Amino acid sequence: MATEHESVELVGDELVGNIARAALFAALMGAGAYVSFPNPISPIPVTLQVLVVFLAGIFLGPIWGGVSISLYLVAGGLGAPVFAGGSAGFGALVGPTAGYLWSYPLAAALVGFLVHGTELGDYRVGTVRLVGAMVAGTAVIYALGVIGFAFVQNVGLGAAFWTAAAAFIPAEAFKIAAAVGIVRSDAIAAN
Repeated sequence: MATEHESVELVGDELVGNIARAALFAALMGAGAYVSFPNPISPIPVTLQVLVVFLAGIFLGPIWGGVSISLYLVAGGLGAPVFAGGSAGFGALVGPTAGYLWSYPLAAALVGFLVHGTELGDYRVGTVRLVGAMVAGTAVIYALGVIGFAFVQNVGLGAAFWTAAAAFIPAEAFKIAAAVGIVRSDAIAAN
């Protein structure tokens, strides 16, 4: 006697895929923190984290891009050594680079929104739109990074700007160019 049964889908395939991609970008964010270069004019190192923030927004869109970077913050806050220099824990989330860390999910969401709008769509948009989205994301990162650095280090906003933002402009230009190259190489491979 054969019995018939229907499969029950508890979680949709799309949700599972989005969670997997968000987890992947959270892991990439942690790996990007380990790629660190000393900055000769700032005590804050240059990492590849901002590049991952850009790519999370571009590839995952505004919601899942922000979620992926938020997962990274939760993992680091709970003790995974995923912050710059292998640091972890709540202390990093309130230290001199806290403004940067808290800005990352917002910046990823903004980049995703400016590339896709409210719905995740094709990320192979024009270069001007792509670069503009990343420049806007950089502005959010610098704004919160400067404010956080000034507050924690007890310095003025002018001094904080030169140390926590202006010192990184050449590196950010390189990361924007790298992100454009990655997106364009993916677009070429897709065709």
